[in-house]
Amino acid sequence: MVLVLACCISGMSVAGQQLRLTDAAALAARTLGRGGDPHAIAARLSPGALVTLGADGDIVCVTLSQSASLTALLPVTLSARSCALGGGR
Repeated sequence: MVLVLACCISGMSVAGQQLRLTDAAALAARTLGRGGDPHAIAARLSPGALVTLGADGDIVCVTLSQSASLTALLPVTLSARSCALGGGR
């Protein structure tokens, strides 16, 4: 019973981390679109996340990746991608 409870709590923690990563990617993409520094936003909202930038015409994209641990024996990699119109350059 304790093991099941620990797994449930760990899963909720990873889900919360994924939501924070998704929000950070969206804000970083909007910041990049306005000509700002997406790395600073990502470092503040999701410390330790790997930031990857991309562009396709007027669209700029930010991908954030971060490792998480569902349990001590099951590491997972979380990833979130968001794009925005790059009109601020």
